[in-house]
Amino acid sequence: MSSNAMLQKMLLVLIFLLVIAWVMSIISQNSTKLWSATNVPVSLNPWNISTNFLCSEKNMSPVKTLTETELEIRKILETLNKLIPPRPFTHMNTTTSATHSTATLLNPKDTYCRGDQLDILLEARDHLGHRKEYGGDFLRARMSSPALKAGASGKVTDFHNGTYLVSFTLFWEGQVSLSLLLIHPSEGVSALWRARNQGYDKIIFKGKFVNGTSQVFTECGLTLNSSSELCTYLYGRDQEAFYCKKPQHMPCEALTYMSSTNREISYLSVKEKSLFHKSKVGVEIMKDLKNIDVSHCNKSEKSTEKCQIGTKIPVPGGYTLQGRWITTFCNQIQLDTNNINGCLKGKLIYFLGDSTICQWIYYLPKVVKTLKYFDLHETGSFPKRLLLDAGRHTQIQWKKHGFPIITHNLYSVTDEAYIPREIDLISGDKNTAIAITFGHHFRPFPIDLFIRRAISVRKAIERLFLRSPDTKVIIKTENIREMHVETEWFGDFHGYIQYLILNDIFKDLNVGVIDAWDMTIAYGTNNLHPPDHVIRTQINMFLNYIC
Repeated sequence: MSSNAMLQKMLLVLIFLLVIAWVMSIISQNSTKLWSATNVPVSLNPWNISTNFLCSEKNMSPVKTLTETELEIRKILETLNKLIPPRPFTHMNTTTSATHSTATLLNPKDTYCRGDQLDILLEARDHLGHRKEYGGDFLRARMSSPALKAGASGKVTDFHNGTYLVSFTLFWEGQVSLSLLLIHPSEGVSALWRARNQGYDKIIFKGKFVNGTSQVFTECGLTLNSSSELCTYLYGRDQEAFYCKKPQHMPCEALTYMSSTNREISYLSVKEKSLFHKSKVGVEIMKDLKNIDVSHCNKSEKSTEKCQIGTKIPVPGGYTLQGRWITTFCNQIQLDTNNINGCLKGKLIYFLGDSTICQWIYYLPKVVKTLKYFDLHETGSFPKRLLLDAGRHTQIQWKKHGFPIITHNLYSVTDEAYIPREIDLISGDKNTAIAITFGHHFRPFPIDLFIRRAISVRKAIERLFLRSPDTKVIIKTENIREMHVETEWFGDFHGYIQYLILNDIFKDLNVGVIDAWDMTIAYGTNNLHPPDHVIRTQINMFLNYIC
């Protein structure tokens, strides 16, 4: 073969290889575009809705570095796990007994004065009378004078060796009775903590998809174990997700209503369940302790500053007397109809959360007659509520928080208010106020869900303060509720852990706090929805913060 023929052949081979490389490049680019099209960023998706086609293992993204939020969640979980260590339950006899535990009054006096602190040493003992060697019992301390309609919570310090210091501040004169309830022994606390964090499947969610005259129900949840095609609903900047099985011949956008039921499932053993029988929950420890007589003793009154945003709240933060809530850390003004009207003038107020803050919007028109409901033509349970006073340019609205909402009744998801996103939509100014509460609907789920939501809310408040530092934000903690209602799902132990988390996450923010936990212990109202006189107290505290 001649040298020219050889050169021509080599050129042809080179050209062929270049064509092959070019074709492969085009295929690769199209493949990348196709993958991107099925993973549209939320910022480009106005509905924040996408369809999730389950990826095979080989298509999964590589493990990502933990985000700041994930690191914070992990840190809080580590602290909680140290606070609630595993306590294996072997026999009822080895658990804490209210009857055998001893409460000793420290430094008893002949005369107690208003303002004194009264301390009691509790030694926890089991049903055989043996001293407990570790702490962790869930206790509730309260003092009261029923004739005076007076009450206050006590402070319990756990020394983690089976002994506790129970402290009461004697806020009022008269005869005072003391109470210390063993809500759950430490073994029960440990079982509840393990059971809570074991799965998301205690609640069944059913989504109603509506497309014209067609209606279909499918299973939904915070997690779904399914090979079916899923609709993934992403919320907020932190991409919190909720899932539904995608119905055939309907788009994901057709999800309109939701309801839920409790699943017949328990992560407690039969033996552990015996710890939560009605007779074993909320048992009095100090039955034999006599009442304390408190005198005035001419002690001078402690002057305090006006209640204002950012004030740190002690525990207890107040007490009830003659049915009124009296704060211990600030000078609270008791508002009447006239100054409430003046306070609300020109205000734009948002209530965001569950039904315990929706109670506020139902109570306000009872005392402010000029506030009228505006019909928003909402359907389903928990519709948005709007109060208007056109003459005073006052607008007050309530929206339920986003998933999870637990109720047998169908409620609309088209108006669901994911709290961080709602805060991001508020421009804010000195006449804008926001009150936020969430917690009760989170109790049946692993605690990381609540921690993540609380962090997301805090971040949204921080963004709000950047654009409007004058906007007033008030956090209302959840309240105590019935002691004997589905303890594994909704018991107050779960609420108390969330109460501690909330206080920790929001402690450095310039927000007001309404300690509904402390208030409802003081009032002795073990109701999910506290009565009107407690709601009045909460609203009064809210108005003191914003006026």
